[in-house]
Amino acid sequence: MSVPLDSIRPIRFENQQLILLDQRKLPSEEVYLTFTNVTSVATAIRDMVVRGAPAIGITAAYGIVLAAIKNIADMEPAFEQLANARPTAVNLFWALNKMRDALNTSAQLTHHERIVRLIDCADKIFQEDISNNYILGKLGASLIEKNSQIYTHCNAGALATGGYGTALGVIRSAFTDNKITHVYAGETRPWLQGARLTAWELMHEGIPMSLVTEGAAGQLLRQGNIQWIIVGADRISANGDVANKVGTYNLAVLAKYHNVKVMVVAPTSTFDLNLSTGEEIEIEQRDLNEVTHVMSVPMTPKNCHAINPSFDITPHELIDAIVCEKGILTAPFCKNIHSLLIGGSH
Repeated sequence: MSVPLDSIRPIRFENQQLILLDQRKLPSEEVYLTFTNVTSVATAIRDMVVRGAPAIGITAAYGIVLAAIKNIADMEPAFEQLANARPTAVNLFWALNKMRDALNTSAQLTHHERIVRLIDCADKIFQEDISNNYILGKLGASLIEKNSQIYTHCNAGALATGGYGTALGVIRSAFTDNKITHVYAGETRPWLQGARLTAWELMHEGIPMSLVTEGAAGQLLRQGNIQWIIVGADRISANGDVANKVGTYNLAVLAKYHNVKVMVVAPTSTFDLNLSTGEEIEIEQRDLNEVTHVMSVPMTPKNCHAINPSFDITPHELIDAIVCEKGILTAPFCKNIHSLLIGGSH
């Protein structure tokens, strides 16, 4: 059996301290930051030290642990701080709910026992994410044919999760199975996650890749060499609409025209079945300076107005497959999501 490529871990919890790889510094520097209080963890999530829906959820879980170590008697401010850090990624709220349950069900235990219970819960969230990503990788890779070329957007790799990755987990698995010959990574303005992070991961693992500007995607797809666009997700509604890094919708529209398939890869914690469609998903609006500046250097005329939605919504009609750890979902998504996630496997 081949061993999948898996050498990157951006999150660690050691000696009651949270250690995060500062993704703002990549690829030029590999800097790890240490956190001991919940306020700094919330800031790290908001300021993109850590990003990617699963990684945000894991980080928030350990943020609750740090808050409990300081003052377990008053935890509501900690939950509120973390919940307000990033509004679109549903994994954040899923993880906080898990931690709240662990806190409430341990109320009769000693302080030490409650801390242990919370650490165990956070560790489980962390380890299950990695385990699920291996399953996602194998399932997604089963859809890919030999000699395929792949396009991916943003970073849905080990850096966006506990490890291995969602979209990049599929790419890692398919490359290990000798199915992928080349990967194209979209640069992903304005934070350049594709250029800085995905390129770094793929090169780190020795997977052949090329960086692509956002505007070149259409021409690349027109040439007919791309078989799949594979992306992650920050929230998936009950009908299969997907919120992901802004630019995903553009790619899905291009893919439909050029008969290229679109695969969304995400754990079940990314599904929000309380939302009927993607129209109900809150889209995070970030600082305009992220658009008008690059690495703090102004790129526009002074006082130039900009817009900066961090995510967009891709309608389910433009998606060929959604892969989660419970199975592969295809149209009709609303029926099949309900069957797989609520009614059991189908």
